[in-house]
Amino acid sequence: MKTFAELNLIAPLQRALADENYETPTPIQAQTIPVALEGRDVLGSAQTGTGKTAAFSLPILNQLGRTNRKAVSKRPHALILAPTRELAVQIGDSIATYGRHLRLRHVLVYGGVSQRDQVRKLKRGAHILIATPGRLLDLMNQGHIELNQLECFVLDEADRMLDMGFLPDLKRIIRELPEKRQSLFFSATLPPKIIELSQSLLVEPATVDVTPEKTNVEKIAQRVLHMDRGRKQNMLQTILNGDDVEQALVFTKTKRTADMVTERLQDRDVKATSIHGNKSQNARQRALNAFKRKHVKVLVATDVAARGIDVDGITHVINYDIPLEAEAYVHRIGRTGRAGADGIAISFCSSEERRLLHVIEQFIGQKVPVDPEFPAPQRRERQGGSPSRRRGKSSSNNRPAKRRSADSAATPDGKPKRKYHSKKKPFKKGPKAKHTPS
Repeated sequence: MKTFAELNLIAPLQRALADENYETPTPIQAQTIPVALEGRDVLGSAQTGTGKTAAFSLPILNQLGRTNRKAVSKRPHALILAPTRELAVQIGDSIATYGRHLRLRHVLVYGGVSQRDQVRKLKRGAHILIATPGRLLDLMNQGHIELNQLECFVLDEADRMLDMGFLPDLKRIIRELPEKRQSLFFSATLPPKIIELSQSLLVEPATVDVTPEKTNVEKIAQRVLHMDRGRKQNMLQTILNGDDVEQALVFTKTKRTADMVTERLQDRDVKATSIHGNKSQNARQRALNAFKRKHVKVLVATDVAARGIDVDGITHVINYDIPLEAEAYVHRIGRTGRAGADGIAISFCSSEERRLLHVIEQFIGQKVPVDPEFPAPQRRERQGGSPSRRRGKSSSNNRPAKRRSADSAATPDGKPKRKYHSKKKPFKKGPKAKHTPS
């Protein structure tokens, strides 16, 4: 495998990579960067955390840095589309890091904050625009963004965008792209709708498939604790009080649960904060920054809000709720054990969630070890059903079971009972009133 120094990147990029001690590309980077530098479209299948950001950022920066053109007001040269604000911010940080020695400007555009500052920066001009679909369309409709001079378009985490209902927005954005452009398309999975979308976007693409290595999952010490849902909060508190927990990322299924868990931890003097879609962008960014800087020990998050969280030093990932999708489990536990460090993933599993755990185990190809102190409850074996459920048998209280037959509708003398289809009493005529002369 080639090193970064052997790739055909301009000197300022090589210098920035050396500053970050980048030596060997990840598989997605090694396969994507060379073909992207040739100007070809790319269809990439890779999970979050495999190095996709550098895989598409470096070719874009290389091309723009080589030509060294001025930014044009409202007309970016490259557009990177991300499903969430957190991922957009992360991409922006990477662009700033890799392009620190280049005279290139980038702008972040996402919802949840005032658009005033974003519009001001767009008017000034930016080489690279990083955006979420909703805010991008809003600013396009207002005339603040035009894509007619776009040279490169990146669609990151396309499957997550479809899960979040962005498909109509994506199609509207794609219709506004110039025909002559380079497109880089990345998705963790490739279901039929994603394939259809990629066919409308890409021209003779180079296919890059980086299957997530199960060894990455196996390197993480996993275990599952079976318990009633009512015991989860106390167990979470017990685990977080352990000396080996430095920083923990706790995943819940709903926003309401995330807030509830956070409040109860704070009541017990645990430094915790939460991040989910109902919070403003500023609040979400403050929470993420506090966690990155280790001002708080615990970050409680939902799956959508956690997309794009890349924090070193997370020692524990705790699944307060088992995820509905098996792929989300791999994404969650992959937040720990990064950069060769050890990691621990603990999952709380109630009886209602055992089916979801089984699907996850099939997906990762291994059983998640069960904590011996919290085994799964044994199922009772059914032996032909209870006597009360057997047809024609008496119930457990020895009372004869009711049986329906033709005899049940007969009188003692054998004549059928009279049945009325209406509960109304029949109308009876009273005696005729006699007419008396006045």
